[in-house]
Amino acid sequence: MADNKEVKDEKFEQLSEAEQQALLEKYDVESNTRSVSGIFRWVIYFGLLAFSLFQLYTAIFSVFPAQIQRTVHLGFGLTFIFLLFPARRKARKDKIPFYDIILAALAIVVGSYWTINYNRLVQSIGQLETMDFYIGLLAIILVLEGARRAVGLPITIIATLFLAYAYFGQSMPDFLAHRGQDLESISNLMFFSTDGILGTPISVSSTYIFVFLLFGAFLVKTGVGQYFNDLAVALAGKLTGGPAKVAIFSSALQGTISGSSVANVVTSGSYTIPMMKKLGYKKEFAGAVEAAASTGGQLMPPIMGAAAFLMVEFIGRGITYWEIAKAAAIPALLYFTGIWIMTHFEAKRLGLRGLSDEEMPNRKEVLKKIYLLIPILLIIVLMLTGTPVMKAALYGVLACILVGMFNKDTRLGPIDMIDALVDGARTALGVVAATACAGIIVGVVVKTGLGLALANSLVKLAGGSIMLTLFLVMIASLVLGMGAPTTANYVITSTIAAPAILTLLAPNTPMELVPLVTVMSAHFFVFYFGIIADITPPVALAAFAASGISGGDPIKTGVHSAKLAIAAFIIPYMIVLQPALLMVDVTILQIVWVTISAVIGMIGIGAGIIGYWYRKLMWFERIILIAAGLSMIYPETISDIIGLVVLAIMFAIQFIGNKKENGPKAIA
Repeated sequence: MADNKEVKDEKFEQLSEAEQQALLEKYDVESNTRSVSGIFRWVIYFGLLAFSLFQLYTAIFSVFPAQIQRTVHLGFGLTFIFLLFPARRKARKDKIPFYDIILAALAIVVGSYWTINYNRLVQSIGQLETMDFYIGLLAIILVLEGARRAVGLPITIIATLFLAYAYFGQSMPDFLAHRGQDLESISNLMFFSTDGILGTPISVSSTYIFVFLLFGAFLVKTGVGQYFNDLAVALAGKLTGGPAKVAIFSSALQGTISGSSVANVVTSGSYTIPMMKKLGYKKEFAGAVEAAASTGGQLMPPIMGAAAFLMVEFIGRGITYWEIAKAAAIPALLYFTGIWIMTHFEAKRLGLRGLSDEEMPNRKEVLKKIYLLIPILLIIVLMLTGTPVMKAALYGVLACILVGMFNKDTRLGPIDMIDALVDGARTALGVVAATACAGIIVGVVVKTGLGLALANSLVKLAGGSIMLTLFLVMIASLVLGMGAPTTANYVITSTIAAPAILTLLAPNTPMELVPLVTVMSAHFFVFYFGIIADITPPVALAAFAASGISGGDPIKTGVHSAKLAIAAFIIPYMIVLQPALLMVDVTILQIVWVTISAVIGMIGIGAGIIGYWYRKLMWFERIILIAAGLSMIYPETISDIIGLVVLAIMFAIQFIGNKKENGPKAIA
């Protein structure tokens, strides 16, 4: 066991705002924006303010007809994407070229088309005029280009392939073949129906998601982001390997307001990674802890990277937002528990200490600002009591303003509030592009029946085996989720991959008759694997961002982060095989037992993966512990008993052996 290293009393060096922005621009497409001056700066500023005010107006006084609400939302989003996001990542960011001004003008035309022609279009019953046809095609092109700039190439390629599939349906292999769609049908489907670009994803973006993004922007203005770091240090800093546990705690809290794994890494990691390195963690491991924890923030209720709102719409059945948040609670806690366990064993293996008294913040001063969490707690309480989601978010914004008045360091004045409205609208641009582009994918799936065809193919390929089907769906979800933001990857995976699980678990059953818990478990399965694509090599954007802070090797950081997040590779299987984790139609006793057995199982798996428990483990002991841990997690009584007995024996061997080796003090 390594000796504790002397650490200087100097403060841990945190990345500057400029360094954080440079990292975000490198690894987060949504942060790679222009910074222009002159008249265009004010056009963008007041335009984004108008975007937020439009959304607030509809949130307070009820939304416009669906097509108008969604196209205006889309028009605002695309207009400012072309003004803010350059066509190439390395293009000049101090000037807007003429072609982007033209594209922005075309986006205004598309965004206002339904408003101007609403009565005629509603009465035409799908009969398009020539101008309608060209506007529909223009909308598709603008959405694809907007998504490429603001979200990234992967989702654009997937959407383009789906459009090609819709057009060339007759030329596809037998199991994928359909009659094909001509350009007029595609234009009609995508822009003049509510099944394509104007479908469910952008519907959720133009209502719930936007208001919650505003809530997040106001929270940031109150200084809650830095407070999460301070609170995490105050509560976990002195524990064994404290900085790693601070990273886990802080990232879980940041996930309640952040919609991006990469942004979460840069925000909290710029503080926690230097702290971990200074106390003795290797660069790759320090980066991996932050990447794994930050990615888990997207799994954390209440916001879950905005995917919770989409789940409500996609699952249907009258399910409420609160039921989704409640179902996500235990899986999210198990995820962070798994990372906590492994970082604890790693710290014990290396002999790392917690922070000294000199390195700790003043706990009394930190706890005095606990009121900064009131807006988050208020939203949770409001939704628990049945308050509509949009109203809860609006009350949350008001709570932020009130709380900001009591925080002398970040007191909100009128200019701060206007800036928060602008920041919220700017944050929404990537979501608008992602949900509009995802709508293209959903539209093709609905029109062609591709989801069912792929589901049947996967089940057939797996020979009807539930474990093999789940494995294939896992691979598909990881691939589809690579490089896509939370909202987009959930839409894609739930549309393409989730039907395979439902086909296997409820064969030949109409969707409305499939048990709710089965539907929810399928959606959570693909959601989890779509999210952890961010830390799964080779495309592990969160891990790459963390390596930019730690100075470690990106691929090694990705491998370590995937290892630390092993819980995320296990929990989805648990959700499908043991749906009690979702707290749907179960007793308290069932929930308690499933949770306890899962945590005990994670202790065995964590010790086996790290190679340390109370002392260093031999290779065969590691295998035994991992196997016993998996037995505890597998939802069968006999496997739980076997796993518990084996883990108890291994614990006794470890405990007694360590006591004999090092004496009673070593156990502390």
